[in-house]
Amino acid sequence: MMVSSSVFVSAGVLLLSVIGSNAAFVAPSATNNNNVVGRTTSARTTSSMAMMGAPSSEEDSAKSKSSRRNVLEAMTLGTILNVMSHPSVAQAEEATTLDEGRLIEFEVANLDGVEGQTGKFVIQTRPSWAPIGAKRFEDLVEKDFWKGDRIFRVLPGFVSQFGINGDPTVQSFWRSQSMADDPVRVSNARGTVVFATSGKNTRTTQMFVNTNAKGNSFLDNQGFSPIGEVVSGMDVVDRFYSGYGEGAPSGKGPNQGLIQAKGNAYLETAFPKLSYFSSVNFK
Repeated sequence: MMVSSSVFVSAGVLLLSVIGSNAAFVAPSATNNNNVVGRTTSARTTSSMAMMGAPSSEEDSAKSKSSRRNVLEAMTLGTILNVMSHPSVAQAEEATTLDEGRLIEFEVANLDGVEGQTGKFVIQTRPSWAPIGAKRFEDLVEKDFWKGDRIFRVLPGFVSQFGINGDPTVQSFWRSQSMADDPVRVSNARGTVVFATSGKNTRTTQMFVNTNAKGNSFLDNQGFSPIGEVVSGMDVVDRFYSGYGEGAPSGKGPNQGLIQAKGNAYLETAFPKLSYFSSVNFK
């Protein structure tokens, strides 16, 4: 649902009377090792309305009209507060109509863990959503960072994670190039592309694609800001090899520390079925 700015302007006086008393902030939960692990949160806004009866006099009629007006104002306020509590959804729908950002085509090898199985998907960056992150993503494409990268953490119905370069020397440089956070302007819907984070202003190169059919909106309040989205080939993303499961130490999948230290030499030997990017280019 999109709501124009004129709605908020016309209801400005009404909003001023409630901001402060109804506002709530949700603190992000901690994450470790750039893994995408979140905690579901929810907030509800409630309002009470008086029952309206038929007027029996001019005075009652005036009271009734006033009461009806109050109810309509309450309903308008409820609608506005609902949109305000989910501004990302409205802005995401609006942003997708804009001709912005750049298109990047990823060619993927080892789909389903099978050698010779390949496919392509395309990501479009959205600078209006997250200008800092979108620029970093494009810079990494220009520097050929993604070529050969393994999709090392694939959890079906949740996320597919990548972004540790296969060359430890290259990765060591980028690991220290943390960038400031972008505000979360859009929700973590299916197909959105997001930088992983281990805390405030810690984003570097690790990314994930949201693959949950219903989205991962609980990540919104934890600071995970989408920088773009898959605009074609989501069926290819769904074929990233997932057989190794969660990474160590929680699971039997790749250990991120060892990927950082040994790169693809470690992954090719211990996890040969991982899907990986054979080429990445601007369209």
